[in-house]
Amino acid sequence: MKHYCETKSTTDLTRKTLALVLAGGEGRRLQDLTRWRAKPAVPFGGKYRIIDFVLSNCVNSGLRKIGVLTQYKSHSLIRHIQRAWSFMRYEVGEFVELMPAQQRVDKDWYLGTADALYQNLDIMRRHTPEYVMVLGGDHIYSMDYSKMLLEHVNSGADVTIGCIEVPRMEARGFGVMSVDKTLKITKFTEKPADPDAMPGKPDKALASMGIYVFSADFLFQKLIEDRDNLNSTRDFGKDIIPSVIEGCKVQAFLFVDEMEKPIYWRDVGTLESYWKANLDLCSIEPELNLYNRDWPIWTYQAQMAPAKFTFDDEGRRGEAIDSLVAGGCIISGARIKRSIIGSGSRVHSYSLIKDSVLLPRVEVGQNCRIQNAIIDKGTVIPPETIIGEDPIEDAKRFYVEVESGIVLVTPEMLGQKLHALR
Repeated sequence: MKHYCETKSTTDLTRKTLALVLAGGEGRRLQDLTRWRAKPAVPFGGKYRIIDFVLSNCVNSGLRKIGVLTQYKSHSLIRHIQRAWSFMRYEVGEFVELMPAQQRVDKDWYLGTADALYQNLDIMRRHTPEYVMVLGGDHIYSMDYSKMLLEHVNSGADVTIGCIEVPRMEARGFGVMSVDKTLKITKFTEKPADPDAMPGKPDKALASMGIYVFSADFLFQKLIEDRDNLNSTRDFGKDIIPSVIEGCKVQAFLFVDEMEKPIYWRDVGTLESYWKANLDLCSIEPELNLYNRDWPIWTYQAQMAPAKFTFDDEGRRGEAIDSLVAGGCIISGARIKRSIIGSGSRVHSYSLIKDSVLLPRVEVGQNCRIQNAIIDKGTVIPPETIIGEDPIEDAKRFYVEVESGIVLVTPEMLGQKLHALR
């Protein structure tokens, strides 16, 4: 068995690794945010797209051979990747390669996460990797994948699964791993009603982060076996992973810091989780640090002027408190509090934006009050509009999430045909 140590550069390992980003999910729980775009293409944090985080993790970790598997409503995602990630140099073995469903095997689109990889088996083999890292394209976090790759190789595992410690009953929405004291996975259960606890931690469970490292030949063999299984749903969590627990070495990799505390990781698959993850960035010391020069989050951004704040009159003062305001914005005599204002947006006089997420190029008219809201890209909010104060009135025009009360506003809800089909 090969054994690598920290003192040896991990460059040798990362060069032999192919990273595959699964970016084809529909993202239905994000409601109209994914009506016209794939979930990984949803804007986040004022200037980024969700997929920028996993791709930045790859590049910053030294993984420069990356495939992005796309499917539903992929145009804006493909356009973004072409604009933001074209700096890779293929002639020196670097690339971000788009891999849409091409029906090379049969006439089906991707039937599941495992099928997506199987349909690109010839492409994977052509790159001759020794290891394959499979990643979800819709989570927010910063992670050095080379550490997980190193642990995978040194443990001699066939598969290593990235996992994070969560309160036990919160794990019901995830794939949950049962492990022994050596972190060998003994059972993998998809969204269990009663998750197994961690050894020595009865109130905690290990949730899958949707990150897998495979030894390449092992993965190829299992993909073929899964394809031949007529009862398979072609899914990693439901089929591939449970099938390899017995008889194979499957290890868990804990996503923790030097003090063995869980590191920031968020699944932004619902409106509430998406809204919360955005507003997490507004904290004085956010757990996810966008200002870390040693771990930049790469993206495409148009050339825009700096954000501008105008007027300093009583009741008409351009200001933003505990907020992120992206480039190209003009806050004209308006007050912003604990909110994200996306690039190129305009907020006019006497308006108040509170606890809200404005995607790029939103315009808010005068005398508006908006709170606990998500405003989709390109929406124009008319003057005097009030959002987030009366759920009954909001529900007549917008989408209101029942449990959280978060209001989603899109151009179409206001009669603005930004995506007119005719």
